[in-house]
Amino acid sequence: MLLLPMSCILLMCLFLTSSFPFPIKASFNLSLPHQHSHPQSVVNELQRKVNISLSRRELLSKDQACLTGNPIDDCWRCDPNWAANRQRLADCGIGFGRDALGGKGGQIYTVTDSSDSNPSNPIPGTLRHAVIQDEPLWIIFSADMTINLRHELIFNSFKTIDGRGANVQITGHGCITLQYVSNIIIHNIHVHHCKPSGNTNIRSSPTHVGFRGISDGDGISIFGARKIWIDHCSLSYCTDGLIDAIMGSTGITISNSHFAHHDEVMLLGHDDKYMPDKGMQVTIAFNHFGEGLVQRMPRCRHGYIHVVNNDFTQWEMYAIGGSASPTINSQGNRYTAPSNPDSKEVTKRVETNENDWSDWNWKTDGDIMVNGAFFVPSGAGASAQYAEATSLQPKSAGQIDQLTMYSGAFGDPRDNGDLYPGFNGGGTVTGSSKGKNVPGSSSGGDDGNIFGMIFGGGSSHAPPPSPSSFIVFVSTILSLLIILLLDNTTNHVILLSLL
Repeated sequence: MLLLPMSCILLMCLFLTSSFPFPIKASFNLSLPHQHSHPQSVVNELQRKVNISLSRRELLSKDQACLTGNPIDDCWRCDPNWAANRQRLADCGIGFGRDALGGKGGQIYTVTDSSDSNPSNPIPGTLRHAVIQDEPLWIIFSADMTINLRHELIFNSFKTIDGRGANVQITGHGCITLQYVSNIIIHNIHVHHCKPSGNTNIRSSPTHVGFRGISDGDGISIFGARKIWIDHCSLSYCTDGLIDAIMGSTGITISNSHFAHHDEVMLLGHDDKYMPDKGMQVTIAFNHFGEGLVQRMPRCRHGYIHVVNNDFTQWEMYAIGGSASPTINSQGNRYTAPSNPDSKEVTKRVETNENDWSDWNWKTDGDIMVNGAFFVPSGAGASAQYAEATSLQPKSAGQIDQLTMYSGAFGDPRDNGDLYPGFNGGGTVTGSSKGKNVPGSSSGGDDGNIFGMIFGGGSSHAPPPSPSSFIVFVSTILSLLIILLLDNTTNHVILLSLL
């Protein structure tokens, strides 16, 4: 059914192009429906919030020692009763993912069971049972726990994972999948040692079980999703990316997180020829890119990427890379180059000649370069594209230590080395030790008091097969026919643009 909206959009374009008297250029692009029309205004608002928080800290630090100058943390951490008002966190978002509601307004669901024994019929009280429900839920944890997934953890929309007050580790097979969903907040968890899995049936809602192929082994996979906020997470040691956002995903903020011990850290954009990713808009703020990282912090295709007030302390190849003309706005970061004289450059244009990338909009504004690091800008730096952003200087670059002091899951040391030495959970290392589970967790669970209501979907039998496969087939054929008609109408510009 997801292809039906795309068919309608293509049909509208067919009507429009048939009535326009002028030819369509080869840069023809369908913007995403939830793309922010003025990304610089989002950039400016974020920087204003940072400067206001820093000023407030200077004025009130004697009275409120909890203030850090970080606008996200200062929004809720000074409240001594935050645990009784957890959902206030949803009002603290910044950047392109600021509108992510998560489970705001929904009931509290307490995860009491760390098991993941049946992905097609999850047990009430488990994290998998919580994230597939149809209604908004604010998901918390009864105790410290390590959740060793058997397969991908597929989310339904309007969910918050709130790990505050517990040490929550998600590891194992598949890890977190946000596919064609919206309004997700993931806060204060560890994600590590994720490896591929699949070729099995996995439940994605109370009424749908579907067959899944082999996953990539990402820590968090964002696929065709929007309004996503990942905050205060610690990610490391996964088979593929730590966070990948592809296939037209947009409205994403990745903040206050700690990345370590990984090669290809973050991918934003599916493929150079996948035009819907031109509408991708991502904010990367207040993160610590730490030990054992190689490249892709992030690696971008198309879209608008705002990289602001992060601390890049290690890379082996490069920090920020891209292809297919992404806009990269780097503000107030600290880039510390490695000792290798051949790896001092922050930026990398991937498999692209200089004649092709010279007009890409890559901007450095107020960044701090350490140990010989250098950022190669391109495009019209003083053009209207950056006029608003450059009018507000990121004065907080010198406060990077303060802004990122609590990056990652709370309680982790900032330079944490290897938190999981010898962990036998897949990913990039093996060993003998294992994280702890909840003592006395029961495989049966108790669905009566999980969050004050009883789900009707607790049956041990799977629902009947969905008729969606026929709808998908018809929608695919319709989409192909419309694309062919569009191509003919535009003198083959559509297909030529994909070559």
